Amino acid sequence: MRVLIADDDPIIRLDLKQMLENLGYEIVAEAEDGQSAVDLAQTHSPDVCVLDVKMPVMDGIDVANRLANEGIAPAILLTAYSDTDLIARAKEAGVFGYLTKPFKPSDLAPAIEVARSRFEQNQQLMREVTTLQERLEARKAVEKAKGVLMEREGVSEAEAYRRIQQQSMNQRLSMREVAEAILIAHGV
Repeated sequence: MRVLIADDDPIIRLDLKQMLENLGYEIVAEAEDGQSAVDLAQTHSPDVCVLDVKMPVMDGIDVANRLANEGIAPAILLTAYSDTDLIARAKEAGVFGYLTKPFKPSDLAPAIEVARSRFEQNQQLMREVTTLQERLEARKAVEKAKGVLMEREGVSEAEAYRRIQQQSMNQRLSMREVAEAILIAHGV
């Protein structure tokens, strides 16, 4: 698994890199500030990002938020701080793991594996939601177009549907595209 590390302390980055490599992970990038972490994540598309919370330019929580919003990779925060405000911000930002320092190397592997698994499940759900939204919009357009055909051409609902379906097959367009064309043609 490919990992990006971001921490402003070079000693901690080196320790973290050695721990992760000893656990069998490949380090694809290292950043010393939040903006660099975002840039490197966009370039290298890591499987997971391990971030310090307190970093210059952009803190780890803001980085995690960007990574989540762009669907790049899950973020695991490493921090010496465990106050409720930080935890609340981390939850809102879509952080997939939160480890407090000092931590053991054996804490990292489960956090990384679970974060990646949850991220993949989340990505799959987002794809399904998008598909369902597209289907719903298509269905709405077809229903409106059927209504227009029924009203303006005096045909039954079944006949209106059949006409949209037939035009879809003849023109090699989706039923949504045909329905939208009917709505435009009738000024709806």
